[in-house]
Amino acid sequence: MVFHIGKLQWGHPTRDALRMSVQKAGLGSLLHTRASLLGRGHEMGVLEEALTQVREGNTRIVTLLGGAGIGKTRLIQDFILRQRERRAGMTPVKVFRGSSRDLTTSYGLFARLLRARFGLVEGMDPEQAKQQVRAQVAKVLEDRKVGDVVYFLGQLLDLPFPESPLTRAVRDDANQADLLRRAVFKSFIEADAHSAPLVLVFDDLQHAHEDSLELLRYLLEYLTGGVLLICSARPELLVRYEDWDRVGEDRHDLIELMALDDDDASDMMGELLAPCPDPDSEAVQKLVDAACAFAGGNPAMLEQMVRIYHDVGVLTEEDPLSDEPRWTINLERLSSAQLPLTIDDAGSARIAALDTEERRLLEYAAVMGSIFWRGGFIAMMRADEEAPDFWDPTLEEDDEKVAEILGDLVDRDYILRLPDSTFPGTEEYIFKHNKERVAIEQRMSAAMKTRHHRTIADWMEHQANIHSNEEYLAMLANHRERGGEPYQAGLTFLHAGNLARARYAHASASEYYERGLPLLGEGAVAQRLEALHNYGDVLQLNGRVDDALAAFGEMLTLAYRLDLRGKGGAAHNRIGRLYREIGSLEEASQHFETALSLFESTKDARGVASTIDDVGKLHWMKGEYDLALRKLRNGLERRQALGDRRSIAVSLNNLGLVLKDSGDFSQALAAFNESLAIRREIGDLVGVVLSLTHLGSVAQSLNEIDRALQLYEEARETAKEIGDRNRLALILTQMGEALYTGGHPQKAIDVLRQAEELCDELGDKLGLAEALRGLGKAYMLQGDLARARDCIGRAVDLFASVRSKVMLGAALRTLGEITAAGGWGAAHTKSAREYYARSVAIFEQTGNEVELARTYKVYARFLQTEPEYTDDDAAQDEAKQMQGRAEEIFSRLRVSAAERSGQQPAVKAP
Repeated sequence: MVFHIGKLQWGHPTRDALRMSVQKAGLGSLLHTRASLLGRGHEMGVLEEALTQVREGNTRIVTLLGGAGIGKTRLIQDFILRQRERRAGMTPVKVFRGSSRDLTTSYGLFARLLRARFGLVEGMDPEQAKQQVRAQVAKVLEDRKVGDVVYFLGQLLDLPFPESPLTRAVRDDANQADLLRRAVFKSFIEADAHSAPLVLVFDDLQHAHEDSLELLRYLLEYLTGGVLLICSARPELLVRYEDWDRVGEDRHDLIELMALDDDDASDMMGELLAPCPDPDSEAVQKLVDAACAFAGGNPAMLEQMVRIYHDVGVLTEEDPLSDEPRWTINLERLSSAQLPLTIDDAGSARIAALDTEERRLLEYAAVMGSIFWRGGFIAMMRADEEAPDFWDPTLEEDDEKVAEILGDLVDRDYILRLPDSTFPGTEEYIFKHNKERVAIEQRMSAAMKTRHHRTIADWMEHQANIHSNEEYLAMLANHRERGGEPYQAGLTFLHAGNLARARYAHASASEYYERGLPLLGEGAVAQRLEALHNYGDVLQLNGRVDDALAAFGEMLTLAYRLDLRGKGGAAHNRIGRLYREIGSLEEASQHFETALSLFESTKDARGVASTIDDVGKLHWMKGEYDLALRKLRNGLERRQALGDRRSIAVSLNNLGLVLKDSGDFSQALAAFNESLAIRREIGDLVGVVLSLTHLGSVAQSLNEIDRALQLYEEARETAKEIGDRNRLALILTQMGEALYTGGHPQKAIDVLRQAEELCDELGDKLGLAEALRGLGKAYMLQGDLARARDCIGRAVDLFASVRSKVMLGAALRTLGEITAAGGWGAAHTKSAREYYARSVAIFEQTGNEVELARTYKVYARFLQTEPEYTDDDAAQDEAKQMQGRAEEIFSRLRVSAAERSGQQPAVKAP
């Protein structure tokens, strides 16, 4: 019986056909394609020593770098195999492996590792999987905070668990939730390592998504306990992260795997050709020489040459069905065979060795992508078929034939079957050599690829869990777009973006929104409104202020056209926050007032409370403390009525900032301590860091330097625990300023340099500028005016580039002080006066009276003490006027004497 599917004919193979298939596949040859591990003694020694350290309770990191086929995976496999063989008398290690599929996966690297850790298998019922995860987490943690842990681990596994009080508290703060997830994941790994040493293997990191790599970097930096992390990547990883070898510092070894030398390559090829008669013969040596000349010391290419020898008939099986392979050498074919000269030639030779059925199947696979599924082939083959009169589900000849061909292709190393599958009920595969996938796809017509993309999209649309996983949705959206369906692709990308944002994968979410929004054109207004708000949110979190303003502006336009006042209020509120962030306070005020009016018109109590709090923070930044206090207390009362404890803590924190800056330190301490208590109670660790930092700043203002440093140190330890490197940099800057204020400029310089390096590594321009300004002040107090001027000059440029007007004004004031202190002559005296004047102009423009008064005071002292101006009546009159205006502002705003000479603008509220 023959079953017709499209242009292919599937039949039941006879024994002769099977023998021919085995002969073609070189099945016997593959029984002997694994040679000994050669030339990797040093590298194996590094891994062994690292594991010895791990058994003593230390964390070690080994990164293996090398090109495709150089032997990274083989080295790791042999290392793990050795440990399993040495179990006698030693605590066995637990080994789990994660691998990057492609760049669209946010946390797929960890999902695979966790599925292996918890024993979750393909097609497992979700409820059963959740029970299994919860039971194992409870066993590791001894029932401590299991709800919090499984919730965050579930996000990495795409298993939704119920929220706990802690997770509910951080639901609306994506950044905080992201940091908490890191800390929870780290703590679970450390607890899991208590019972036995852990070996965590991460393969193909050059393909890993940014979100996965950021989480991995956090683990490499802060993980403790008996854990060995083995990272495997191609050299491209160092292009993305030049500092990769410095992550984890002394506990990190980076090894670059080099090509085998001539002797090791020759020995390896000799082992691979062992089934040939007389391995020392001249015929075998010719095959060895030809293979080594092609492979250039690459082990995978040596193995591939054995397969090519079989494909072109240089090697043939004596008995393809024999248990032990025996090969015949047809040396006369070696001279006539077109052996590859390059790796590309090798790929072309292997593609040419495919028959029609195999090539057609791999064409389908190439269109599906780097990952493909057995079930997808059936849909693609039946795309042009009519249904039979009576569909008999027991007749699955096409599926059986597909399975047979896929098995042959696995045996011949074209593809690799993965241990688990994205979609339950079907097998998942990848191409063993991506260059072969690309070469096959390039040989297909554009029309054929478009048709296949549309078919595979339709198939994926009906697979289980497709709409609950951003990775799967991104794959589906790509197929929709390439299949000529932009509208459906756009909606699917937006859905993926929403899922990524909910998982706090900001970089992924931004990419999906950027892909999806243009594809929708003018359609899907409701979905575009939501997506523009979410897009603006992740852009702001990523520091892309101008792009965020554009997104919220487009959202505002759509809301206005449809008379959606609540949405318009949300857009104005977010625009106001962005303007406040960059120091454009008047623009921010206008947007906040508009947002408040819109929220009030729709009776949106939460929106009203939030916006009133935002207006209070704006008055605080202007130095209008009475107005700020009234607004913030109003907002606090409204939030207390709503019962949102996290928002209550935020309002108390903002209230404390205003009370501190207005000199009411006792009330400020009360507000900060109340905020700290709430944040600790609900597990808001990010909020705890902020409250401790602000309490430290109060102690610093009261000249209680030791107390300030103690609070900053506690904040620093908490920030390290949750992996919040941005806030860690801010705390280091605060510590440095406390140290030079306390008369320890050299210690301050050491700490501020750490802050500078960290901000530079993070790409945090604003934080870097603040650290440089602190360094400038510390160098000035130490008498090193040249370095002071260099640091503060760089800070001025950075503040200008990030459009932070308040910080720029303060930096210009400090630059004026440093320039005036240099005593470098009339030209520099003039420059100092220009810097002071620019600082005054900025604070007048922004309406920040406190900083304006501080600049007046410093500027007046400069005019009164600089010899060039002491006899200048006009300059002295100007100094007297500025001194009077400064005192009037300080008196009116009730700013304490301790704060009047401060050099640091108020710390920005969260």
